[in-house]
Amino acid sequence: MSKQAGFRIEHDSMGELEVPADALWGASTQRAVLNFPISGQPMPREFIRALSLVKAAAAQVNGDLGLLGKGMSAAIRKAAMAVARGEFDAQFPVDVFQTGSGTSSNMNANEVIATLASRNGRSKVHPNDHVNLGQSSNDVIPTALRVSAQLATVETLLPTLKYLRVTIERRARALSKVTKTGRTHLMDAMPLTFGQELGTWAAQLASAQSRIEDSLKRLSRLPIGGTAIGTGINADPRFGKAMCKAVSALAGTRFVPATNLFEGLASQDDAVELSGQLNVLAVALMKIANDLRWMNSGPLAGLGEIELPTLQPGSSIMPGKVNPVIPEATAMVCAQVIGYHAAITVAGQSGNFQLNVMLPLIACNLLDSIRLLANAMRLLADDTIAGLKVRRERVDEALSRNPILVTALNPVIGYEKAAKIAKRAYAENRAVLDVAMEETGMPEKQLRRLLDPAVLARGGIQGGASVG
Repeated sequence: MSKQAGFRIEHDSMGELEVPADALWGASTQRAVLNFPISGQPMPREFIRALSLVKAAAAQVNGDLGLLGKGMSAAIRKAAMAVARGEFDAQFPVDVFQTGSGTSSNMNANEVIATLASRNGRSKVHPNDHVNLGQSSNDVIPTALRVSAQLATVETLLPTLKYLRVTIERRARALSKVTKTGRTHLMDAMPLTFGQELGTWAAQLASAQSRIEDSLKRLSRLPIGGTAIGTGINADPRFGKAMCKAVSALAGTRFVPATNLFEGLASQDDAVELSGQLNVLAVALMKIANDLRWMNSGPLAGLGEIELPTLQPGSSIMPGKVNPVIPEATAMVCAQVIGYHAAITVAGQSGNFQLNVMLPLIACNLLDSIRLLANAMRLLADDTIAGLKVRRERVDEALSRNPILVTALNPVIGYEKAAKIAKRAYAENRAVLDVAMEETGMPEKQLRRLLDPAVLARGGIQGGASVG
């Protein structure tokens, strides 16, 4: 191996190639670096971690099966685990937009791990013959995709989702007796409590959590052992099952063999399903973020029902202006995740015959979605929900003049009379109670009971709520 001007000469099946002298990768990786100068974005750290865990598991399994010597097996495993810990992230330069099977990333891992293992072991380790033994990019990359997405979901997304939900539920309990004007079509509607409104958000998040957890049951099925097209060519028949057990032990979460290896290579429906559930979560968070923005709007000319924590100046020209920056950032994250899902949907249907050929894109978008959602939810919990304050005077004033309160009088005086009271109260900018007393001649005590917003938030007298 000759050296010249900061480079060394490496070779692969296509011939010789200059590689940076200090690079741990070889010719295959270098060809990918040269061939794909597209985004400048390498594969995510979470994916490199999962890919390295797969390589470490493979070294262990091949050693246990007697296909690799114990010394070489241990050296490869040690090198792969160092990569998994993030000690060599700079050695993974291959662009996300590469060969659709992810072969370039697989060879990047094979070459880096082989170099490290050769340095640490007694024998020269070959990227293909040893690190990639019993494997193909076609089963390794779909496996690493599933492992990385599962780990990111279990370790980061679900705990943060639960944290946001619990934060909302705590505030909902604290505000369970504060009644406000409800809204449909952005127009005044029947009253409800802040607890009921926030409880809706918490229920949405609980449903999202259940959907995501259910999708992980299918995502955990690994196609490793299928090798090139699903037949398992060049892999020991025991390899796939043993790999799932080894990967589970290394990753700390359970994976099982795919029931159909061909499906695991040709189809990425499990990943598309998880992306779909992330899309639903993004829709829920967008609703929550926009509700917060509306409720916080003003403070004088908008709804002004709540006051969000002040985090930064809102304008470079208007002194004193403060904006709902965390809900806005959350909404942008949601838009991005919804866009990612559209791309993953297209990528998922790009499984031509026996192999999907947009695997790196699926992996990258899934992991980006998980990371963005988790980060946004943490901020939404800590910097928005936890510190929001209700502007009681503003809320009570609007509630007392809400003409829709007359809905409670429908069973007593009829819809048309109630509508007349509502229209007059609105036109004269008066409380519904005062106009109802004039129009109906009913006793004030009875009207107060019928029109009590707190009672109406529990369904009203006709709904069975107690007014005693």
